Amino acid sequence: MTDQRPQYGEIATLEEQRRAAGLPPIMEVAPESAQASPAQPPTSPRGAVRTSRPVDRFVTIALLAYGLVNVVMTGLSYLDFSTAMNEVMTVLGIDGEFTNYAQGRLWGTIAAIVLAVGWSATAYLSIRRLRSGKVTWWVPIAGAFATMIIASICVAVPMMGDPAFVEFLTSSALQ
Repeated sequence: MTDQRPQYGEIATLEEQRRAAGLPPIMEVAPESAQASPAQPPTSPRGAVRTSRPVDRFVTIALLAYGLVNVVMTGLSYLDFSTAMNEVMTVLGIDGEFTNYAQGRLWGTIAAIVLAVGWSATAYLSIRRLRSGKVTWWVPIAGAFATMIIASICVAVPMMGDPAFVEFLTSSALQ
């Protein structure tokens, strides 16, 4: 004959299952009255109520993925700074070539590192907010904005030290 004993939870009421799992009861009785009141919804460890936001999660992950591709492509171009700046100068219609090689190599590497660190910090903050159930779509946008400002400053340093670029700026300012 087979064992016909019930498995865990088959006979136990929902209240008994919650008590065995160490969870608060579904209905709490207030001491002053005999009326039942519903228990609070489950909360995260920090006390914030977790809610599901699938669109926010999708948008956040899509923005982080787009940002990662952008960081990799831009960071690689910054590692070959003189070639990238020659292309920029051609697009702007600047006569001459980028010749500030030493500063370009240094500041291009710094800008690439800034992009990688900025994306990593943005991803970390985004994941923390997603796990806590908070609205997160704006974090990758704000992170990209802040990171690009810092990287642009890094790129501007060697550009401002290049004679062809400075000549272009002074001739444009005089016109």
